[in-house]
Formats: sequence, structure tokens, C-alpha cells
Amino acid sequence: MPQGKIIKALSGFYYVKSDQKIIQCRGRGVFRKKNITPLVGDNVEFSAENDLEGYILDIKERENELVRPPIANVNQVILVFSAKDPDFNTILLDRFLVIIESKYIEPIIIITKKDLLDEEELEKIEKFAEDYRTIGYQVIITSSETSDGIKAIYPYLNDKISVFAGQSGVGKSTLLNALRPDLDLETNAISKHLGRGKHTTRHVELLDVGEGLVADTPGFSSMDFTEIEIEELPFYFPEMKERMNDCKFRGCLHVKEPKCAVKQAVETGEVKTYRYEHYLTFLEEIRERKPRYDK
Repeated sequence: MPQGKIIKALSGFYYVKSDQKIIQCRGRGVFRKKNITPLVGDNVEFSAENDLEGYILDIKERENELVRPPIANVNQVILVFSAKDPDFNTILLDRFLVIIESKYIEPIIIITKKDLLDEEELEKIEKFAEDYRTIGYQVIITSSETSDGIKAIYPYLNDKISVFAGQSGVGKSTLLNALRPDLDLETNAISKHLGRGKHTTRHVELLDVGEGLVADTPGFSSMDFTEIEIEELPFYFPEMKERMNDCKFRGCLHVKEPKCAVKQAVETGEVKTYRYEHYLTFLEEIRERKPRYDK
């Protein structure tokens, strides 16, 4: 039975790449009965009625999956944030990082629009970049307009499925066009009235970029923590996780507990104050979340 990978899902059709051919497939009815939806990134078995059409018969076990965007078997998420227009947003970046950490997927941070910065603004952005590098994240500062930093991205893409994600208007499609000019993806400038970009990406599709596959995904400006419990949150802040064993109490939430190693690290500057404040904000958000009831 032929095998391949779903590289695009659109209007009930799944486009499966197999041996350099792309077969337009439908899913079997049994998937609907079992409430299974084939996802971009799925490795599948299919039957081909001819060289162009077929049916997906089986979906191989997934390494992971994301709900928004709907994609499976992701190796890393490339978080694209602009330095300016819209301004660099650390709380939104930390929100993305927590979600990605909770999925055990590797995040890479790319800060775009370097060309819009004056000297003072660039210094500030480089300081933020160094903060995140100290935590252990890979950070690249780029400009799609001048191609500054673009070549540094390619090695991270090799032999991997990468999801490009981030706030609307930060230049994800512009960056992909810079990485692979023949894509000619539609881009839209920031709306001055709304302060955000228009959504230019309508569906999830895997694109060949460099030596890897990249998913350009619909932009969105918020993510919630519906799948994360309070006691799990500290594990998704790496700089807190590495100090947890030094807290006096097991299960320390690093809020009011005495002899808390994380709070001590905030006081000494080893844990950045803004990261800790974001942690407290997320903790409160999870506390106030309405209880989930399993059906």
C-alpha cells in the first residue's frame, strides 16, 4: 500500500505527497465515525485510484499535534515576532512559549523588522534577545527587507517540519518570501487603525523551504491555557524548572511560599522580573478558568 505525507488540507481534500507525486485524497468514512480528522503533517497509507486521486486508508501514530493550527508531527515552532510595527510583545511571546513547551516541541524565536529600528531601539531588542538566549532559547534578529539574518535561519529548517507562528502583522509571509522568493505569498501591511495585520494565510500547507518543510499558518493574536493545570505551569518556564528542586517545599508555586528559590532568583536578577510577572499573570488566568467537565 503506498504511503506519503499530507502536505495540505483544503475543503475536505487531503493532498498527499508520495515519491514526488501529489495525490488528491479524501478520508475514509471510518475516520468520521471514530471522530478522527486527518491533519497536515500526518504520515498516511492511501489507495490511489489513478495518478491523481485516492483515499486515505490509515493514519500512522502521531508524535504530537497542535489544535490551532491543526497540524501533526511538528519538530519545531518558529515564533515570528516583530521588533516594531507591531512592537515586540514579551507577554505574548511568553504565552506562545508556554503553549509550545507544554507540547514538548522545540521553539525558535525570530525577531523581524530590524530595519525599522534606530540605534536605541535595536539595543533594547538585543537585550531582550540575550535574555531569552540565557534561558536557553535560540533567537535570530532579522530583516526581510535587507535580508539581514535570513541565511542564519536555513540550518534550523533542515530535515524538519517547522510551523511558523506568531501575532498577525509581524511579517511571517514576508519572511517566508525572503527565505524562498518564488513562493510569492500574499502579504498585507499593518492596519494603522487597528494596529494589527490582516490575516493573509487561509489554510495550513507544508512548503519546501531550504532542506525542510515549513507550515505557514493563519495568524492569531491570543492563545489560552485550557490544557495546562496550575501545578504544571512552572515546568514550562525553563529558568524556573531548573531551580524548583532548591525550593523548601515540594510543589512550590513560587508565589507566597517561604524559602522559594525562584523568588530568590527574581530578586537577584537571575530570573527576569517581566518573565516572573508573566508567570503570575498566567497562573491567575488558569486559576480563574472555568472548570472543565469531561463528557
